[in-house]
Amino acid sequence: MPRKSFAAALAIAALTLPAAVDARVAAPRVGATSFEQLSQPLPLPYDGNADAKAAVAAAKARALKGHKKLLIDLGGNWCLDCRLLAGVMELPTMRGFVARHYEVVTVDIGRFDRNLDIPARYGIKGRLAGVPALLIVDPKTDKLVNAGRETALADARSLSPQGLADWLAQWV
Repeated sequence: MPRKSFAAALAIAALTLPAAVDARVAAPRVGATSFEQLSQPLPLPYDGNADAKAAVAAAKARALKGHKKLLIDLGGNWCLDCRLLAGVMELPTMRGFVARHYEVVTVDIGRFDRNLDIPARYGIKGRLAGVPALLIVDPKTDKLVNAGRETALADARSLSPQGLADWLAQWV
């Protein structure tokens, strides 16, 4: 087949393939255009008294059983960016999206001095670069899916609610 014909055939095939071939999942449209539109007061998602190791193990088992990714949210209630992320995840459209794709567990890291064995288990040594730090784990392999991007939302307030939704959707 001549080179031009082959290229044309590839282009036509690419246009006619079903959309399902693209493994990316679109984020839901959250509706909130600014963080001021989130319910107030913002959530306090981290329990300083929780047994973090047990909570992570239970969430991992649920993720495996439910064919979902495990999302370990490391942070503290003192952190505005952590609370903004939690507020976005509680929006009705995001709540359903997150529930379909992730098993979420929050882990209180205190002032970067508690439960640091959890990120260390996934290869993050030393002090976290910021919070929230999200560890997205494939429960089948127990491997970090978003390696190198764990603290990408540490400045969540620089994004929009939709930007946070889009970021979460890219790892599904």
